[in-house]
Amino acid sequence: MIFLRYESFREYLKQFPVTAALIAVNILVFIIDLLSGHTLLDKGLFYSHPEYNPYGMSEPWRYITAVFLHQGFEHLFFNMIAILIFAPPLERMLGHVRYGVFFIASGMAGFLLSGIVEPITGGVGASGGIYGLYGAYFYLAIMKKALDPASRKTVYMILIIGLIMSVLIPGIGFWGHIGGLFAGFLFAYGYDWYLMKKR
Repeated sequence: MIFLRYESFREYLKQFPVTAALIAVNILVFIIDLLSGHTLLDKGLFYSHPEYNPYGMSEPWRYITAVFLHQGFEHLFFNMIAILIFAPPLERMLGHVRYGVFFIASGMAGFLLSGIVEPITGGVGASGGIYGLYGAYFYLAIMKKALDPASRKTVYMILIIGLIMSVLIPGIGFWGHIGGLFAGFLFAYGYDWYLMKKR
C-alpha cells in the first residue's frame, strides 16, 4: 500500500518538502484570512461571470490564489488530510518541481472547467489539485497496472465516494473535481509518453 505513511515528522519534511510546503501555506493563508475578516478570500477566490470576468480570465491570478484558500476549517482539514496521505507517492515519482507544477496546474484546470461549464460560478480550495492526484493514480491503476491491489482499490473507492459526495452535498465544486481529475489523468499519460520516448 503506497498510501501508508511510516516516516517520522522530520523524515516526511525531508522527503516530501513540496507537499509539506503546500500544507503549511494553506494553513497559514487560512489563519491570515480568518484574522483579516476574510479579506484574502474576497480578493483571491476564483469566480467566473460572462459579463464581468468571463471564465475568470479578466483576473487570471485567481486561478492560483484560489487553490490556497478555503471556506472553513472543515474544508481545510479534509483537504489537508488528503494531501498529507495521497500526495507523497506522486512527489516521489515525479520529483519535487514537476510535482509542484502538476498540483497547481490540476487545481487551475478544475477552476477552468468550472468556469466553462457554469459561466456564473465561484470557488476556492485545493480540491482540484487533490483530484489531480487521484487522476494520476487512476491512470497508473487502469493503464499501467502499476499499483498494488490495495492501493488500486483505495483509489477506486476514493473516486467513487468523492464523486458521489460532490453530487449529493450542496456547495461542493463538482466540475472543479472533474477538471482536476481529468488534468491529472492527462498529465500522467503525457509524462508516461515522454518517459517512453526518452527511453
